[in-house]
Amino acid sequence: MNRAPEQPRDPLIWCAIIALGFWALVLWNLAIPTADYFDEVHYLPAARHMLALDRFNNREHPLFGKEMIALGMALFGDNPWGWRLVPSLAGTLTLFAAMRTLWFAALSRFATIAGGLLIASGFHLFVAARIAMLDVFMLASVAVAYWQLAAAMREPEHGRWRLAAAGVALGLAIGAKWNAIPLVMAPGLAFLVLRWKAGRRRLLLSRRGMPVPGITLLEAGLWLGLVPLLVYAATFIPGFLFAVDPITNGLVYHHQFMLQLQEQVKTQHPYQSTWQQWVLNTRAIWYLYEPIDGAQRGVLLIGNPLTMWLGLPALLWCAWQGAVRHRAAHGAAALLYATSLALWIVAAKPIQFYYHYTLPSMFLLGALALTLDDLYRSGWRKASMGVLVLSLGLFAYFFPILSAMPLAGQRSFELWMWLPGWR
Repeated sequence: MNRAPEQPRDPLIWCAIIALGFWALVLWNLAIPTADYFDEVHYLPAARHMLALDRFNNREHPLFGKEMIALGMALFGDNPWGWRLVPSLAGTLTLFAAMRTLWFAALSRFATIAGGLLIASGFHLFVAARIAMLDVFMLASVAVAYWQLAAAMREPEHGRWRLAAAGVALGLAIGAKWNAIPLVMAPGLAFLVLRWKAGRRRLLLSRRGMPVPGITLLEAGLWLGLVPLLVYAATFIPGFLFAVDPITNGLVYHHQFMLQLQEQVKTQHPYQSTWQQWVLNTRAIWYLYEPIDGAQRGVLLIGNPLTMWLGLPALLWCAWQGAVRHRAAHGAAALLYATSLALWIVAAKPIQFYYHYTLPSMFLLGALALTLDDLYRSGWRKASMGVLVLSLGLFAYFFPILSAMPLAGQRSFELWMWLPGWR
């Protein structure tokens, strides 16, 4: 008799170690700068008003991210730790959930650990986890949702509660930022397409077939359609309770008002950029560069130049593997990258910024992890490991201007300015 194939061991402990190590780095120097910076100047006042329920401001964005910032301020005080500790936890959860997604999608220890190291050293998540902005709460919610979705497909005996958890997380994702809308719609549409392709006579009520055996299409519509909408609507409850300018005409009218506010921002900004520049990693944003807290300090948002550029051919490889070799994890990484980026190609919002690329970059780095795993399995172990080592090395090299460390002087930034668009 043939021996049973070896089953890969779940690298759960490694996922926890990598996530906790990342959190330790995020926490270091977290309270610097001691003053609010970049878009904290918008979201911290909004959180303060939410705690007091006095005036509803910053009305162009959903409320969940501001609710989480307000929670941190309520628990830890209106100070830099209170502003940024909850975002740091959300960033750590994002990393852990992304690794768990890779594990359930590919069942590869190397791809899972590599993905964690690539995302941790990719610059985007580290910067997002250290500032009181909305993006990190969207990232955490999307990552948790796709972790639960991948696990539901891999372990259908737990499919019901995992789909329910995914539905809650999807609702919170759009409750943080609308950027997540395409990725919130994708799971339900994928469920429909897979069941339709299975050719089931009872399309709505059949429990057989992919993606989650035992769950009907009708039930999937509940968890992946209705639950996210209800959770999203629930995040607006504080909006009805403000003393000044509350929501009075219902959520539909309020959303029309939000959309008008988003589309009317047309003033040119020195840090605005286009999606082509995001893909090529040629346009950075300085969140901070000034003398503050006794030293010259800077916080730069840019992608890790090695992995952002290597990720592009990795996406093509994954797209080919998905389309031709029918490797689901590879194809999903490429498709979800394209889906999350497509929003900004067609969006009516005229002024866009590089931080909008943070979500697509997560899928790009996932695609790179899967590609490095293929190289590793093909005998190119040194090359695969070398990419990981170089990615960590570049993270260490750029760390001073990712973490607001003291710099030597006003012109210190020139050490890291490899491209004109990074200045």
